[in-house]
Amino acid sequence: MKVIKIDKKDWPGGLEKSRSEYKLFGPVKDKDNSYFKELDADIYPDMESTNTRLSPKSIAFPQSEVMFNYSNDESKDDCNIMKVPEKNYSKRAIIGIRPYDAKAFLLVKKNFDNPDYRDPYWADAYDACTFIGLAVNNPDSLDFSTSTNTGPFDTSGLDVLLVDIDDSYLAKVITDKGQEYLKSAGFDSEASDDEKKKIEELQKAAEAKISSKISFNKIKSKTVLELYEADFWEDSAFACINCGTCTFVCPTCWCFDIQDETKGTNGKRLKNWDSCMFPLFTLHTSGHNPRETKLHRVRQRFMHKLKYFLDKYDDGIMCVGCGRCIKMCPVNIDIRTICEKMNS
Repeated sequence: MKVIKIDKKDWPGGLEKSRSEYKLFGPVKDKDNSYFKELDADIYPDMESTNTRLSPKSIAFPQSEVMFNYSNDESKDDCNIMKVPEKNYSKRAIIGIRPYDAKAFLLVKKNFDNPDYRDPYWADAYDACTFIGLAVNNPDSLDFSTSTNTGPFDTSGLDVLLVDIDDSYLAKVITDKGQEYLKSAGFDSEASDDEKKKIEELQKAAEAKISSKISFNKIKSKTVLELYEADFWEDSAFACINCGTCTFVCPTCWCFDIQDETKGTNGKRLKNWDSCMFPLFTLHTSGHNPRETKLHRVRQRFMHKLKYFLDKYDDGIMCVGCGRCIKMCPVNIDIRTICEKMNS
């Protein structure tokens, strides 16, 4: 295991040096919250906040993205021909992403980039990224990531894992992409054996601080109808107001809608975030809606994350335990409670 020691005094200079090869993204403080954004010159990632308000999924899956441009002007040779706009998929370094958010990209990848289908918009953006993670030394009270096959020091989905040791970062090199980024930033001082051991000590301490846990060990063996027809769904859905906040803040939600917008003779086809919690999401052209009530929609959200995904991929649930949906839900619906009900 190669570990590079980075003095925090050298950190800003290294980031600036890496800009010659990479576009930088990272959490930026905005009032009381942090959000993942592209980092302009002399702007550095907020490495102090525990969690960003929204997940970094928008880096590969923008909230609104132009898929095609077209013209309806019949005097032009390219009339009614869809054209993919020029995209910039140059190298990107995602600085300070938390391990559970990096793991979320791997779960979403199963949908957007698999042997049967590859969504070029998501996959090309993802492939351009180098993920420089930041371990969570002090998980907050809503973090249950150790129950979802990830954790505060998990390296799956990362190219480098940074560990904060007060005046320095220890950079655990995981992939060749990670090594390339550190080289471009000029970080090359190898850590001592004692410092490497400190990573293991901090990992054990961080994992011990996570008291919030869930179980899904029995869900796989249950039939879909057994869970679909369970008697707790009505009570669980009662408070929901279908605001969709849970799906927008979630790092693994991938629902989208496609719309055309035309002004004059010029038009765009757009891919926009959507939500299974919205009544319009499943409304058919005929007027029929198979998920007409909020009970249907709440049940669909949790069945997808905790049952359908688990059955289809046999690789855990579609949740990384970040706790955002719990924190942001205005009516206190808690995925941990729903999961325990389904499991029992």
